[in-house]
Amino acid sequence: MELEAQLREQYQDQLESKDSAITTLTEEKEALEKQVDELKGTIASQLATITDLSGKASDIQAVEQRNRELHNRSENLKEEVTTAKSRVKTLQKELAAEREQHAALKKYDPERMKKNLDANKKKLAEKTKAADLLQKSFKQAKADNARLEQRIKELEAQQSKDGEESASDSKQEEAAA
Repeated sequence: MELEAQLREQYQDQLESKDSAITTLTEEKEALEKQVDELKGTIASQLATITDLSGKASDIQAVEQRNRELHNRSENLKEEVTTAKSRVKTLQKELAAEREQHAALKKYDPERMKKNLDANKKKLAEKTKAADLLQKSFKQAKADNARLEQRIKELEAQQSKDGEESASDSKQEEAAA
């Protein structure tokens, strides 16, 4: 529970900031697309105006002047559209990167991590229990071994003592005979 709370606390602000950044970028994209559409409409209306004036105007010089002005304006608008398109592409790339990061953050599933932690705790407890049992049986075997070695020494001492007594008894019997 604490791990889940810590992860949620640690990444919640980042997730919220990324979500708000995605929303902001989407809104900016829509605004730029709307602006591009408006600029295209303006260009179309200006071109229509140029065509209409060239057909109806008697003063060719005024028409040519206006054509130059409108052409310059349309070039400026095209440059703005190009800039807006590149900005939209940049924003789309940033949005894709943010989505990837958002997906990467979602990979850290707190429930799955908690289950893994619980499973690991159980395995550790089982291994600890097995190690304790092995340690106890080792100590018991060591104690039994020490006890048996003591018993062997006692028996060897008793046997050597019995051997000496039987040798002295046989010597006494020989001396008595």
